[in-house]
Amino acid sequence: MKVTYRPQGVCSRQMTIEAEDGVIKSVEVVGGCNGNLQGITRLVEGMDVKEAISRLEGIRCGSKPTSCPDQLAKALKQLT
Repeated sequence: MKVTYRPQGVCSRQMTIEAEDGVIKSVEVVGGCNGNLQGITRLVEGMDVKEAISRLEGIRCGSKPTSCPDQLAKALKQLT
């Protein structure tokens, strides 16, 4: 299954995630902090979708109520 998500309240503009049998196969992010997002995507690829959601959900970026990891968790919820 593949989902394209438009994050809100963060610098990244689009997230495309592909998962199979509950496991994240690939994540592509457009915009945002390139190095940090490359690291996050490499860490979650191969991870169980629900596990990734539980680790990323609720992370904040400075004074913002959300972050790119939190937005990725919201995108992943569309796969469950």
